[in-house]
This record gives sequence, structure tokens and C-alpha cells, in this order.
Amino acid sequence: MFENLSERLDKVFKRLKGYGKLSEENIQQALREVRLALLEADVNYKVVKDFIANVKKRAIGQEVMESLTPAQQVIKIVHEELIKLLGEKGQGLNLAGKQPAVILLVGLQGSGKTTTAAKLAKWLKKRGRRPYLVPADISRPAAIEQLQTLGKQVKVEVHPTQPGTPVKDIGLQAVSKADLMHLDTVIVDTAGRLHIDEALMKELKGLKEALDPQETLLVADAMTGQDAVNIAKKFHEEIGITGVILTKLEGDARGGAALSIQSVTGRPIKFIGIGEKLDELELFHPDRMANRILGMGDVLSLIEKAQETIDQKKALELKKKLEHNEFTLEDFRDQLRQIRKMGSLEQILSMIPGFNKMNKQLKGMMPDEKELIQIEAIINSMTPEERRNYQIINASRRRRIAKGSGTSVQDVNRLLKNYAQMNKMLKKMKKNKFKALRGLFPM
Repeated sequence: MFENLSERLDKVFKRLKGYGKLSEENIQQALREVRLALLEADVNYKVVKDFIANVKKRAIGQEVMESLTPAQQVIKIVHEELIKLLGEKGQGLNLAGKQPAVILLVGLQGSGKTTTAAKLAKWLKKRGRRPYLVPADISRPAAIEQLQTLGKQVKVEVHPTQPGTPVKDIGLQAVSKADLMHLDTVIVDTAGRLHIDEALMKELKGLKEALDPQETLLVADAMTGQDAVNIAKKFHEEIGITGVILTKLEGDARGGAALSIQSVTGRPIKFIGIGEKLDELELFHPDRMANRILGMGDVLSLIEKAQETIDQKKALELKKKLEHNEFTLEDFRDQLRQIRKMGSLEQILSMIPGFNKMNKQLKGMMPDEKELIQIEAIINSMTPEERRNYQIINASRRRRIAKGSGTSVQDVNRLLKNYAQMNKMLKKMKKNKFKALRGLFPM
């Protein structure tokens, strides 16, 4: 999402690093470019004005001018001010107080409310909560059915809402039922409209008054840019929101909504949707987002993703296999599955420091998701014996594997060739490691 903004800022900072000593004129010029980059990223103009004023005040002070590395000091200031702009600290959910806790999801039609309700239920379930999904959108005929389907996918109970039931009654009945079923978190998916109108606000105010939720979260589409900020402001003024969930951050939006919402509404971004899958919802961390924007990566999020998806027992088994040169095609397939569980390759790599700078060079060299699915299909079409010992795969077996996986013999050949090269590389790495150890501990 922030690719263009990251590139622009990177160029500004490179130019600053070219000056041995910074002058006020150098800083003014750099900040003009930063201002343009933020405006082009669709950040609210008042937010940009305040941001630049804060950076300028600090950048022309003694901490920069008298520093041995003035350019680095300016980057540090921009980084710190970006974190402030994004909200300083990740907020998380406040579910203390009466139980079951109630989370009211509000927003316009098409923002992704219903899918987000299921994502949030899955996220809470992973953390030991017992969520209950409530379809309270009776204006859209398919909304109830959609949430029931999503509830089955995330294995969460869904309230049996009857069409035509007043929204207040749906909410109150759901809370009572959740209490009887010993479920501790009620997630209410409310109605949306194509635009904010009086009828919608009246319905939401009444529902909020009846349920007294711990959290009233606006689900806003990041792709709408400044419209998302204006919608958030209006919803907060009308019904009072406690936070925002920004959806579709994996898209090609310019990022202005993420950088403006906290300053304009005074309400934090609590979660971000980073994909269509039901596990692609993340807690929002302002410092990590600032790191990504400035090309510093997000190693903490990468570690968290790995810890959530990688089976520790299998990882130890794989380590032993690698040590004994027993890395089979079956192991290769299992590793691909683990990587795909963590998200798209681009998402994973974008968390690595410096990846943004290399991204353009890697375009065309990166395997896409379809290619990974194809590799898995080819390996699945092999017999267990073929997966364990690829050298027995002759021409007739290759034709059979290609036919079974819906690929070509050339695709099968390419996979086997790449796997053989990888095995050679692993053996070489092991041999070099052994030589290095012998050098340290001579016999």
C-alpha cells in the first residue's frame, strides 16, 4: 500500500545523506518534498501541515544541526513523528466490564463488515475467547446467510436471526443467549448503506443504547482514501466510535486513510485487514507501520506470524532431516504449505528490512501464488516412494505426474531440476559448516 510513499521518502533521505553538514535550506527543501509525498499519498492536508511543522521545529534544532550524523537525526525525527501520527501505541480491544462483552461493528455497505466480523471472531478464538456472531443487518437479504456461512468456516456459533425482527430485539436476544451458552464475546454485524443517512444513524444509536457495547468499531475501506477519514469523523460525531478497523490494506490505495484517521477523529486504528482470507486480520501497531513506510521492515510481525503458523515439532524434525541429508519432496511440500499459511510471499517479504528498495529489481523473479499451488499439485501427484526418492522418476512417471496434476512434463522437469539443485546447495552448506568447525577445533 505504501510503496510509492516509501520510494519518495527514500529518495529524500538519500539526498540528505549526501550532505556532510545540513543547513536550514537543505532541511526546508527536504521537507517540501516530504510534504508533497504525503499529499500525493492522500493524507489529509491539515494533518500534513501539522506533521511538517512538528518535524521542522525539531529538525532545525540543536539535536540535528550539531549532530555528527545530521541526516540520520532527521530520519529519526520523521520516524518518531510518523509513529505519533499513527497513534503512538497499539490499542487492542477493551473487553473489561460486564460479560458477555459486546463489540458493535458499524460502517457503510461494501466496507467488508460481515467478513471482518468473522475475521475478528477467529482472531479472538485463537486468543482463548468464546465469540458469538450476531447478524443484525436485516436490510440486506443475504447478510444473515453470509454470516452463517462464515461462522461455520471459523467454527463459531452464529445467532439464528429471524428476518423482520427489530434490530434492538436481535441484539438483546443475542446477548441473553450468549450468556446462557457461556460465550464471552458478542460480535454484532450491523446494517450499512451506500452513504450515511438519518435512518441508519437512528438505528445504530438505538442499538448502541440498548446494548451498551464495550467497543463500537467502524469498519472502513482503506481503498476509499480520504473518504474513509470523512466517514470515520461523521460516524464518531453521530454515534461515538471507540476505534477503527481498516480493511483492504493489501490493495493499491495510497495509504492516506491510515495516516490521517487518528489525527482527524481522535480515535485509534485497532485492526487492519491485509487480505481476503479469514485469518488476514492484524492488530495495528503504529511503530511497525512507520517502520514499513520508511523501509525498515517489520521483523516483529514476521516472527509473530511464524510462531502462529509453524509447527515447532515439525520444525525440529526438519532440522534433523537437513542434518542427515534427508530433505525429501514431501518435506519441501510441507514447507511451502507453512509459508502459504503465513500470507502472500509479497506480504512476508515486505516485512524484511530493505525489501522495498529491492522490490522493483525482484519484479518478474518472484514466484507467484499460482506457481506455488502448481508445485504442490505436482508433488501431490507423486507416489509416497517418488516423493522420498525423486531419482526413480523416469520419463513415463513424469508423464503420469504431469497428467495427474494438470501440468506439463516441462513443469515437472523444472521442479525436479530445482529440487536437485537445492539439495546440492544444502549439502554444500553442510560441508562448509563442517569445514568451519574443523578450523575452529583442529583435531
